[in-house]
Amino acid sequence: MTEHPFPTRFAFAGGAFDLSRPHVMGIVNVTPDSFSDGGRFLDPDDAMASAHKMAAHHADVIDLGGESTRPGAEPVPEDEEWRRLAPVISEMCRLSPPVSIDTYKSGIARRACAVGAAIVNDVWGLQKDPAMADVVAEAGAGVIMMHNREGADETVDIFADIDRFFERSLELAERAGIPAERQMLDPGIGFGKTLRQNYAIVNRLEHFARHGRPVLVGASRKRLIGAVLAVEADDRLFGSLALHTIAMMKGAGMVRVHNVQPHADAARIVHATLSEGAL
Repeated sequence: MTEHPFPTRFAFAGGAFDLSRPHVMGIVNVTPDSFSDGGRFLDPDDAMASAHKMAAHHADVIDLGGESTRPGAEPVPEDEEWRRLAPVISEMCRLSPPVSIDTYKSGIARRACAVGAAIVNDVWGLQKDPAMADVVAEAGAGVIMMHNREGADETVDIFADIDRFFERSLELAERAGIPAERQMLDPGIGFGKTLRQNYAIVNRLEHFARHGRPVLVGASRKRLIGAVLAVEADDRLFGSLALHTIAMMKGAGMVRVHNVQPHADAARIVHATLSEGAL
């Protein structure tokens, strides 16, 4: 069996995952302007139908977001973000997969965890809102800390940049008292990175094992796939599946995706391969 380069336990409020089998996080955005599915799930019934479908297709986590984080998106006030989330979050948290709240605002994280969110997925790695780390710790939630940059720069050593960012995020998590087993890192594919840097990160994903935390990769339908295949977002499933399969083979414990079923199947095949059939 191939040795897994990353830790394989990730705990969160109410449970834990064994990431020796790659896990799949399904995306539900209740936003009008997300780059791929903006406006598609603004109706609470549509959002819940999508979550139920993801659960039926064996999503391990449902990631619920109320603010687009695509490049150039306008920031959303906290009250508006919660207004979008409130009609669905409590019901979604009653489904069998745990819910992750995709936010960098501590106020949203606090309210989401209070109604059942088990994981906080922060695209600024606890560094945008100084209260976020304490909120996560108090809730007993798991946290996914993503690397981010204000803009792409080809001259930057992106691995050194991510390492420094992760070290700061891990310091904030430790200071707040978030246990190591409740922490996951995300190198932030598509966030402040060039095409070359994005592909280099996936190709050398094992570099980040030095931080001693499991890693999530989220490249679903992103521009780096469209740049290679010359297709629009809705036609990037096969490219997303290929890139996420590579990431899982290189040790990603979780992938964040729009299309759950094909990725859940791919994750099972990756696990069968890495375990040499020892299912």
